[in-house]
Amino acid sequence: MKKLSPVEIWGGIECSVNRIKDVFYDQLEFGEYYGCESKTEAILSLGLKTLRFPILWEKHMRLADTEPDWRWAEDQLKKLKNKNIEPLVGLLHHGSGPSFTNLLDDNFPILFAGYAARVAKKFPWLTLYNPINEPLTTARFSGLYGIWYPHKSNDVSFIRMLLNELKGVNLAMAEIRKVNPAAKLVQTEDLAKTYSTPLLSYQADFENQRRWLTYDILSGKFNTDHPLWGYFMRLGIEATQLQFFIDNPCIPDILGLNHYITSERYLDENVAHYSPDAVGENALHHYADVEAVRVQLKEPAGLAVLLREAWVRYQLPIAITEVHLHCTREEQLRWLKEVYDTAVSLKNEGINIAAITVWALLGSYGWDRLLTSLPGTYETGVFDTSGGKIRPTALKEMIHCLINNSPGLHHIVGLPGWWKRNERYFAPCEPTPFRQSMLNRPVVIIGRHGNLGKAFARICLQRNLPNVLLGREEADITNSQELGNVIAAHKPWAVINAAGFTDIDNAEEERNLCFRENYLGPKKLAIICQRLHIPLVCFSSDQVFDGTKDTPYKESDEACAVNILGCSKELMEDAVTRAHPSALIVRAGPFFGEGHTSDFITRLISTISAGNRFVAEDDITVSPSYIPHLVNATLDLLIDKEKGIWHLSNKGATTLYEWAKSIAVNAGLNEQLVVAGPGTKKNWYRPRYSVLESEKYFLMPPLEHAMNEYLRINKETKIFSTIKKQGYEGI
Repeated sequence: MKKLSPVEIWGGIECSVNRIKDVFYDQLEFGEYYGCESKTEAILSLGLKTLRFPILWEKHMRLADTEPDWRWAEDQLKKLKNKNIEPLVGLLHHGSGPSFTNLLDDNFPILFAGYAARVAKKFPWLTLYNPINEPLTTARFSGLYGIWYPHKSNDVSFIRMLLNELKGVNLAMAEIRKVNPAAKLVQTEDLAKTYSTPLLSYQADFENQRRWLTYDILSGKFNTDHPLWGYFMRLGIEATQLQFFIDNPCIPDILGLNHYITSERYLDENVAHYSPDAVGENALHHYADVEAVRVQLKEPAGLAVLLREAWVRYQLPIAITEVHLHCTREEQLRWLKEVYDTAVSLKNEGINIAAITVWALLGSYGWDRLLTSLPGTYETGVFDTSGGKIRPTALKEMIHCLINNSPGLHHIVGLPGWWKRNERYFAPCEPTPFRQSMLNRPVVIIGRHGNLGKAFARICLQRNLPNVLLGREEADITNSQELGNVIAAHKPWAVINAAGFTDIDNAEEERNLCFRENYLGPKKLAIICQRLHIPLVCFSSDQVFDGTKDTPYKESDEACAVNILGCSKELMEDAVTRAHPSALIVRAGPFFGEGHTSDFITRLISTISAGNRFVAEDDITVSPSYIPHLVNATLDLLIDKEKGIWHLSNKGATTLYEWAKSIAVNAGLNEQLVVAGPGTKKNWYRPRYSVLESEKYFLMPPLEHAMNEYLRINKETKIFSTIKKQGYEGI
């Protein structure tokens, strides 16, 4: 059997300095990368041979005719050099340049080349350059869609910007090679493709010719024979502008192809099948423009197809220069492994695949809104920096395995990602069943009859994580022998204990049952899992604190429970940690979420919809935990092999009264029926303040975000339908 040749693993830092009107947004400032030695050291520890590194124009030369401040770049490059990591230097990343120029400025190419010359003279040993990242993509967003500066929305501006960028690349490489003749151009661009219905094939054909413009023009192949030459002429582009590239070709040494799951698009004139947000038009037709991966195409598609097309067209070495997916942890792992395996397979076909690049090592901000409202949502990368510190995720271990060609990849990586499962399609399809094999070791979830256990089973199914949901009848966690036999029989890769006594009031009356379920059972479970070397997750509560603080409780705060439920959880935390030091213990606030029929919100809505008053405590402050967010964050931590105590609640503090009023208003209910009442006087055993906050990382969205999602999802539930029938508006 022929041994497959490995492919190099490069890394990259998301570093866009994006401009919206007159405001510059720097990704590295949002991530507090400048001056943070721990983040630099984390990247250096990965064992990479090449790193996409920014020496960005806007950062280093904000004013014209000023000497750049090289101190930060000089320090970083010195560290890379000491680790034998070769920088692939980017000078402009989705930017329009400093404030004294822009992509429509006729002097832009000369000014940019002047900056490139300064970089080369300062760092003459640098060899790999990506002067301008994704020129075509940047020109589309800035000149065709009006999203980025200078916010134009016409074909003429789009092409003028593209030509200015490409001339800038050409002149920049000429200046760089005056200093270092061995310098190489690694030109990045989005590896995309458009598919369509037969009616819209003309539009798809145009876009599929347009996608190659960066490489065609730089290589001097854009001439009168090119399919888009007439398009340029109709826009009034002078042939002399194009002749420059024909006379001065700047052929990339390496094609840097950036590919995302959503890079391939599908055009369909049957707009009723899609969301209104996906519908646009050209001069002839209205049509939907959607992700091709969500449509059952009748032709081959995907990364391998596109890479072969690029190879046939240019016969140049290829590096996949961005590999990233904003999704759950196992899907990030699956996507990276799929791209790597594709690259290895094509390399062994004879295609010159130089490397794949793990992108956004430190994560990124605001791409869910295309950098128009920053900092925006944070997306984790190989490291999670959401808490101001740096935490390696499971991707770090995967990089180590790929670089060293060693085993150790989590078995869940071998299961299909969402882009391979039938449920991804817009049209209804049967869900893709789990592939039954020895790889399908499940996660065992204890708590079949509880809302948290059901939520774990449901979300594991959505994430293609095989699971076994057990109830008390199958696994009594207080019966060590029975429990040990059941767990051993399923051979799980992890156990999640989602069972337990949760009613604060009833715990005072049923103390023995509370301690049995919350302390004795988890302790025995921890002993069994430790013996079998199985990761374990247990859930604790905000009730482990006495409520005497006025600021959020962190993981390092000492537990001091004042009620029976809190005491049972406090004892559990200590017992589980002693029995299973690697166990993950999650403290959460009051649960709410779909399917949770006894939670605060459901009781509120049911009471008010019946026209009755709802009394909510105005002297008890909490930080609720939305069950879907809680479950997803817990699963990510489990896959990352985290341990110890973690606080997982939606960010934000509210009294129960404030929370009830907010729900009533947002749900269009009669807020006058929400009445404030005391809680700590009536129920002395409840802490008056039990807000949780993590000092580790911010894994849960804000409470307002969680509430909006909850209300949106539950609009069509039975409760909301009942409210509508009773005449309430605003749902």
